[in-house]
Amino acid sequence: MIQLSDITLRRGREPLLEGARLTIHAGQKLGLVGANGTGKSTLFALLRGELATDTGDIALPAGWRLSHMAQETPALSRPAIDFVLDGDTALRAAEAEVAAAAASGEGERIAYAHADLETVGGYDAHARAGGLLHGLGFEPAVHQRPVAAFSGGWRVRLNLARALMAPAELLLLDEPTNHLDLEAVLWLEQWLRAYEGTLLLIAHDRDFLDNVVDGIVHIEQQRLYSYSGAYSAFERQRAERLAQQQALHERQQREIAHMEAFVTRFRAKATKARAAQSRVKALERMERVAPAHVDSPFTFEFPEAPRAGNPLLALEDVALGYDGVPLLEGLRQSLAPGDRVGLLGRNGMGKSTLIRALAGDSEPLAGHVRRAQHLRVGYFAQHQLEQLDPSASPVEHLVRLAPNAPPQTLRNFLGGFDFRGDQALDPVAPLSGGEKARLVLALLVWSAPNLLLLDEPTNHLDLEMRHALNRALQAFEGAVVLVSHDRYLLETTVADFWLVGNGTVQPFDGDLDDYRRWLARDQRERDQARSAAAASTAGENTARTTTPAGPGTGRVQGRAGNAGAGPSSGRTREDRRARREANARTEAALRPLRRRVAAAENALERAEAELASVEARLADPGLYVPEARAELDQLLKSQGRLRQDREAAETEWMAAEEAVEAARAGDPSATG
Repeated sequence: MIQLSDITLRRGREPLLEGARLTIHAGQKLGLVGANGTGKSTLFALLRGELATDTGDIALPAGWRLSHMAQETPALSRPAIDFVLDGDTALRAAEAEVAAAAASGEGERIAYAHADLETVGGYDAHARAGGLLHGLGFEPAVHQRPVAAFSGGWRVRLNLARALMAPAELLLLDEPTNHLDLEAVLWLEQWLRAYEGTLLLIAHDRDFLDNVVDGIVHIEQQRLYSYSGAYSAFERQRAERLAQQQALHERQQREIAHMEAFVTRFRAKATKARAAQSRVKALERMERVAPAHVDSPFTFEFPEAPRAGNPLLALEDVALGYDGVPLLEGLRQSLAPGDRVGLLGRNGMGKSTLIRALAGDSEPLAGHVRRAQHLRVGYFAQHQLEQLDPSASPVEHLVRLAPNAPPQTLRNFLGGFDFRGDQALDPVAPLSGGEKARLVLALLVWSAPNLLLLDEPTNHLDLEMRHALNRALQAFEGAVVLVSHDRYLLETTVADFWLVGNGTVQPFDGDLDDYRRWLARDQRERDQARSAAAASTAGENTARTTTPAGPGTGRVQGRAGNAGAGPSSGRTREDRRARREANARTEAALRPLRRRVAAAENALERAEAELASVEARLADPGLYVPEARAELDQLLKSQGRLRQDREAAETEWMAAEEAVEAARAGDPSATG
């Protein structure tokens, strides 16, 4: 158990935490949330022992191993897989002892060294590291590539893999989903759900938090508030707490006003002086209830854009790629005013390539991109953060777009993105990644586009800014094309999906749950194809090594050929009968497995339907009043149970599908 007792932690003069308390039980998975600058990363540094408290105590269990995700990665020449393996210090120590023991030639020492290596999982360590890299999107061909050869976003993934590689009772992850695509986020969710240690997670992806954590710690007004349940449950509980706090604050303010009026009226009267003085002391002793603050610092919306033709943009037999090599071909998509499209597809399949072509940042290798008159594109991509002028202020950036706008109008607009006071006038060089992303979004909103092209716009944005962007996009009347690993943003702002892969772009008929199942099937097919290719290669190698060569080859081949020549008709009938019997056995094995698949599909559909019904009921504001508390509690319990049922049904469905595939391939264990 981790215990924080009356912690005060300062950065500069102002306290980030003051009198904060928190208890974390072994095995808990907690999300740490709060506005930027409230001290989330500082709290992590405290837990890592890199900072000391100003007052208060922190206690961690003796002997606990801690792993955390580093935020910076030097440009190392070390291969990526070795960098990941370095995260397991016990493994590296055991490997060093094996090498030293071998050099010493001492038999007993060598035996003990190999036993220790087995204890720390040394014999499957490379496979585990390779699995982590694969899950995070690294193809096997790049595992030996130097760390320095990867871009910043891919180095973040390497840091994450290294943190996951380290055996630990406490795992600290600070925004691990930044720079991940949707497929890697889904993989990481599964990995963290299976993790048996204690997890403390900083994340700004509400769906990710909902699917991983079982509690939320919220930093607010220099205190730590604990909530049971995932992020959606936290939002509801916090809204209820704030409503109660506001009611208590208002009642206390009425009481204070009444007492102050009494003091003012009767302090001078001898008969009432003692009573007035007692009320003065009561006011001094009273612990004031702060007003509830739920207002977001972000308030903005997209201005009305000029009308443009229909279609806004059309691709006519377009091919896209690099250095003359096509990545996508035969594209014939079009976008109409009001279209809302989310791009799906594995990393490297061409989503960003397509968005750049739509934005006009790259020219097609073949075909034509037709653009409507009055088309005005708003394009957000991560590289645009680097294109900000570091010496210019947010106001100066906006003045370059609107040189004739009144200065106060520009200041008010930037205030909606929380650039206020000196921050609106100071250079942008020292701004954080999240603040720079907000500025790029502000410039984009000011330009009044009628087509928005957004490539991972929520990287570095906190939950409040994501919520503000979500609301603004829902009210936006133009067309949207969105690439994002934030499922909540995708689910609430797009209407259609395009699947980018296998060299083309096709409509995807389904939602994100369907896409997750499609990914699982696609991964199985890829794994099976890889296994088949490996088996074929091994067979060819065996054939080459066993074929006789040189003098005498003809005689050997001749004897082999004669031995198998001219099979009798009886032998042929036996072969046919054996094949029929084998087919019958396979079909008999498949029948119960197909019933298992159908049952699992039905269970999954029932769980999803019931969960949708419960969550629709939870959306009713009337539930969040004291009179409805019992019903709310029951619905929240049902929601948690149904989520578990859905996950169990999905796991069973996938297992059943795999069993069918294994039975078709002739795996005798498939029916077990």
